[in-house]
Amino acid sequence: MAVNLTTQEVNEFFARAFDGERTRPEIIELGDGMAKVLLRFRNDLLRPGNVISGPTQMSLADTATYAAIFTKIGITPMAVTSNLNMSFLRPCPAEDVIATANLLKMGRRLAVAEVDIRGAMQDKAASHAVVTYAIPTE
Repeated sequence: MAVNLTTQEVNEFFARAFDGERTRPEIIELGDGMAKVLLRFRNDLLRPGNVISGPTQMSLADTATYAAIFTKIGITPMAVTSNLNMSFLRPCPAEDVIATANLLKMGRRLAVAEVDIRGAMQDKAASHAVVTYAIPTE
């Protein structure tokens, strides 16, 4: 069952819950079990070689999964990451970055998503993640 949330509601939650307006990604699209997140390019996201750093990509995978879960169970602050596996496929260029999470499983205690991360102008994924979240019990 999907929860009817807007990107504005989720972005407002992130603004209240997490410091760093300048560094926070923006939720740009939500669907049933899906979230798309945009991180605007900044020089501090780069690693040597002028590519987006791995930790930045991992953070985006985590954020996109968190938002995708909200589309199923509503905004649930205490849902937490329990596992994140990342495969870096090719360099992510120095540009805006988009992460798209799709839930593979939404259970009562665990949610699993796959996440595609790419430069906003790229047609191939720079990295792929599988993220598991623990869902709090009532």
